[in-house]
Amino acid sequence: MELEVIAKQNPWWKEKSEIENDEDIKKWKEGKIKWIPSYIDEISLKPFSLNFIFGPRQVGKTTLLKLLIKTLLEKEEKEKIFYFRCDKLADYKELDEVLKAYFEFRKAKNISSSFILLDEVTFPKEWFRTIKYYIDTGELKNDVLVLTGSLSMYLKREVELFPGRRGFGKNIIMLPLSFREFIKIFSPELYEKIPKIEKIEKEEMFKKAYLALPFFEEIEKLFEKYLKIGGFPLAVKSEGINEEVKDIYWSWLKGDLAKIERSEETFKRVAKAIVEKTPSAISLNSLAKEFEIATHKTVFEYLSIMEKLFVAKIIYYIDLEKEIKSFKKNRKVCFVDPFFFYLFSDICLTKLPNESIIVENVVASHLARRFNVFYWKNRREIDAVVKEKELIGFEIKWSEKVEDYSKIKIGKLKNVFCLTKNKLDKEKNLLPISLFLAMF
Repeated sequence: MELEVIAKQNPWWKEKSEIENDEDIKKWKEGKIKWIPSYIDEISLKPFSLNFIFGPRQVGKTTLLKLLIKTLLEKEEKEKIFYFRCDKLADYKELDEVLKAYFEFRKAKNISSSFILLDEVTFPKEWFRTIKYYIDTGELKNDVLVLTGSLSMYLKREVELFPGRRGFGKNIIMLPLSFREFIKIFSPELYEKIPKIEKIEKEEMFKKAYLALPFFEEIEKLFEKYLKIGGFPLAVKSEGINEEVKDIYWSWLKGDLAKIERSEETFKRVAKAIVEKTPSAISLNSLAKEFEIATHKTVFEYLSIMEKLFVAKIIYYIDLEKEIKSFKKNRKVCFVDPFFFYLFSDICLTKLPNESIIVENVVASHLARRFNVFYWKNRREIDAVVKEKELIGFEIKWSEKVEDYSKIKIGKLKNVFCLTKNKLDKEKNLLPISLFLAMF
């Protein structure tokens, strides 16, 4: 590997100030709306660490690495920070050449500990062979590694190939902005005034909800905006979902499907089914028939791919007595971000669902960031069931009229809260959705 190719990707080796001329940093600085992803604080920088950062396409992983470099340059020797974008490498042998060249460079500089940032590391075929080799030989024992990827890390379970080789490293899943993070970007002053829910427990939730109540009108306006934009960086920076934004994301998804040799048409049919059926529980068999998909197994496979691509989340039925999920019952599916409703309703030529359905989806996807989320249904339905110390249920009602939920107890489900459009009532377990998500 030509050292000049490596040096070109690490211009700060000449002067630390060269990081300011990096294209990703320039785009970030020039943006009217910009933020430092909170994930930057989760990366372990203690040697030895092998960190993996993965998430959906265009969620900001490369920008995160460049901002990390910018931060490291403030306190570290510039040659200790090594960045390489791996999407042009063919296989593990070429990745090996890149690392060998850097090791020779740092040896000449008498550097014994480095920060090695490999972007899109999953592109080179069998990339993990090179990383494992250098960990096992001790070459990386004093280093911090930060590796980003998306599709294959999950689909091929490649992260699991490093048992006992992670050191202090962490797995970090970058997701689109949550509503709370969205508030922080569009109204930092408001964000500072809104308390955070540390645990899902009645006293805490309502105490903090009443503290946040004076800011309800501002929160509501931002929630309306969030429902129309979602949390993907391109949409947030554009303050809207235009055709260009949709084209970019769909191109990335098509590229990922091509890599794993899956049908774009089948993917679109499953996506269309989610848009049209959400929030109802779906039968794999009936969905296959209605949307002309080969078999129920094909539907299941493509739903799994959507989950691993961080497009959708599968929500299973829970047996409230045994506290276990059922694979036999119908399942619900929610998108990880409201953006996907706008994308798939467009490319699948189907109608955008009404606002109440998008709202229910947003609540379920937010809860799924922190908990395993289930649903329950018999004579009545509980939209989301999570487990903190005990099972807790959430019913989502985007309407003016709601009942008293404090009396609802089903088996081991002793607490059911109703997330409402605008009602706050501790006695009846009623909590406004926008207020709850702003604190969550």
